[in-house]
Amino acid sequence: MNSAAKAAIGGTVVLVLAVGIELAWIHRERNEPIAPAATTEKVDLDDLVFLKKERPSSMADLKDLFGRTLWVSAGGQMDYYPYSAHRADYAKSAGTLLGAEPLVVQEAFEQAAPKAATFRIPGGDRQVLLAFTLPKSADPAKQYAAPVGYQKGKDFTFYTDEIFFYDDPHRLYSHWGPQVWQAVDAHQVILGMNERQVELALGQVSKSLSNEYGNRLVVYANLGKPMAVTFVKDRATAFRPDQGF
Repeated sequence: MNSAAKAAIGGTVVLVLAVGIELAWIHRERNEPIAPAATTEKVDLDDLVFLKKERPSSMADLKDLFGRTLWVSAGGQMDYYPYSAHRADYAKSAGTLLGAEPLVVQEAFEQAAPKAATFRIPGGDRQVLLAFTLPKSADPAKQYAAPVGYQKGKDFTFYTDEIFFYDDPHRLYSHWGPQVWQAVDAHQVILGMNERQVELALGQVSKSLSNEYGNRLVVYANLGKPMAVTFVKDRATAFRPDQGF
């Protein structure tokens, strides 16, 4: 065999080996499990909390709440009234429901509401109220009532899912830790709290100049004692009694 033939055969062998290696590499790439993309995004444990919804649509549905303990989610927003004989005394407020405060539901009833009592819950033809006790109050047997919906014609609208937690928030948000929960239960703010924690502690947002949640100055109504809190990366970095801005 002359040298030219040997060179041709050698070149063919090299070409076959190269093609074989390339095919093997392509097969390996296509059949290897895909590695998950690396991410640096931090998961907020608050966003993983499951909040139960009851979605009542009739007075009969509210009977499922009788005897149960609920906890206030819409803190600092709902007035409650003295209650007796299936009626609320709208003439005088007994107080305001505070964030994470527990109450034990006794019954539900309907009652025509004066205009002054329809600021949060529309009056409709009649408001729907829950009667309850406050187990952590000075008189845990005393009964009160607060509106949670209204009737208009044959239709009912309820806000219980927006007003209450159906499970103890101390357990739902146990990852907040004892120091934060001590502040929330005392309705105070401490440095390092996030917006959700401060709102539960101080109540509704009164005003803010920004919609950038977690990076803004927020003023909380705080039962008539407004508190301004500055958040950076959803952590309270400063707070003071509101002096207007």
